[in-house]
Amino acid sequence: MGEGTSRNIVLTGFSYTGKTRVGRAVAEKLGWTYVDTDDEIVRLAGKPIPDIFGQDGEERFREYERDVLRRVCVEKEHVISTGGGAVVNATNREIMMDSGVVVCLEAQPATIYARLRKDAEENPGQEIRPLLQHPDPLKRIEYLKSVRQPYYDLCDWAVHVDNLSVEEAADEVIRGWRYGARGRPTTPVLPAASESDAPYCQEKGAACVVKTATESYPVFVGWDNLDGLGGRMRNAGLAGQAYVISDDSVFPIYGDSLVGQLKDSGFSVDSFAVPHGELSKSFDTAQRLYDWLVEQRGERGDSIVALGGGVVGDLAGFVAATFLRGIAFVQVPTSLIGMVDSSIGGKVGINHPRGKNLIGAFYQPRLVLSDVQTLDTLPARELVSGWAEVVKHAMIRDADLLELLSERAGELARLEKQMTTRVVSRSAAIKAAVVSRDEKESGLRTILNYGHTIAHGLEAATSYERFLHGEAVAIGMMGAAMISERLGMVNRTVVDAQRDILERLGLPVSFSDVSADAILRAMALDKKVRDERVRWVLLSGVGKPTIRDDVPPDLVREALGALMRS
Repeated sequence: MGEGTSRNIVLTGFSYTGKTRVGRAVAEKLGWTYVDTDDEIVRLAGKPIPDIFGQDGEERFREYERDVLRRVCVEKEHVISTGGGAVVNATNREIMMDSGVVVCLEAQPATIYARLRKDAEENPGQEIRPLLQHPDPLKRIEYLKSVRQPYYDLCDWAVHVDNLSVEEAADEVIRGWRYGARGRPTTPVLPAASESDAPYCQEKGAACVVKTATESYPVFVGWDNLDGLGGRMRNAGLAGQAYVISDDSVFPIYGDSLVGQLKDSGFSVDSFAVPHGELSKSFDTAQRLYDWLVEQRGERGDSIVALGGGVVGDLAGFVAATFLRGIAFVQVPTSLIGMVDSSIGGKVGINHPRGKNLIGAFYQPRLVLSDVQTLDTLPARELVSGWAEVVKHAMIRDADLLELLSERAGELARLEKQMTTRVVSRSAAIKAAVVSRDEKESGLRTILNYGHTIAHGLEAATSYERFLHGEAVAIGMMGAAMISERLGMVNRTVVDAQRDILERLGLPVSFSDVSADAILRAMALDKKVRDERVRWVLLSGVGKPTIRDDVPPDLVREALGALMRS
């Protein structure tokens, strides 16, 4: 669907995010027709919206809303502003997405509340807004927005309007439309860097930029680019003392070279190598690192550089987040799973004996630098393990990536330079796009847990000693796909396609000699459990994840049985 054939722009978002004013500005810039569905509902019903709710009830209002959407969304070259709750209804979402590009205007609850109060003060004669009739309007806004957020996150593009003028927000909507008009992306598209993003917009070669509500940082992916780390760090505003945290497998290979080039870039450098493996993600190891930093007289202006795989990144990031209430840190992943997943998005933490990653924080790095060539020295089993996260990204967000993996599996297994760098960059960009829209896993980011429910249970049930994380995720993805099929959400073709690519990349799709009861007990302690209900990430198709908390326990046990080898 080219820019000239994209029919409409549909705006959604919470009340007071500016849909009316921004929508009119977008329509004026494009020379299109502007439509407000609330105005159309009033015309259709012949009475104001408060009267519809008061006299006819919300259900009747929602019927009017669907009728109006069906009518206006078949038009062409319209900018359509919808009510804040319209997107919650599945039929409405289908109508809106079939109509054109759906753009969500996002704002923090405090911004929404401030605008609501200002409107009430400037228009004292109007009826009191329902939200202001609540004893704690801000709390009510926070609650309602949290309920709707997973539906807002399904849109093609999001514009954060807190600090934007109407004109700036309109320009961002049009930019999102131009991306979406090329065909609905299976991966959210990150906003391009601008002059206001300095120093990141000056960085060349970044595969993507993570932009959250709290931080903005580049992710570099290249071949033989490790020697550029010092310059990248200085461009990011870092200087002074750098503490390199690595493990006893990675540091002997890359440590001396990295320390040397950081010193050449003007940094004072000290280093610490922990034992490799998942067991280092512990309170004991973190305590040793705290003791070391205290002995080195670490200061808040210093930096930690995490050189290694996911374990080192999680551990070093957790220490950085908590030492002196937080010091800067840089991710330099040397494992595939680190490059495409754990180094991006700011999840840092350590394990508890009763559960994986139960102790941690969201703490963003200042930059991520991945040298794909370092995968050459990765043990074969660890390399293979990392492909599980790449497959996961394809299954939940990018059907084209799944096809590419299937077509080029041989080249990837051989770590062919160009193709491997391309796939790592693409997978990293998927992760970056998701976490940019949902920094702290309140909505969209939950989809990144596809396969992880069973995986974390399997890891904990075996004391983190038997399976590498990617191996457990591969098995967990097969379990999630089987559950999806048994619930009638996908057909066997999707399950078989996932199994085929996992096996071709050398990943396990079953397990043996582990008690199903032990896995179920560990799953009950997982972070994804809410109100004692396990939140599953399942599939409605490739690139179509769905969050469910109503999976019958018998079905879970059945899936675990199917995963067990005799």
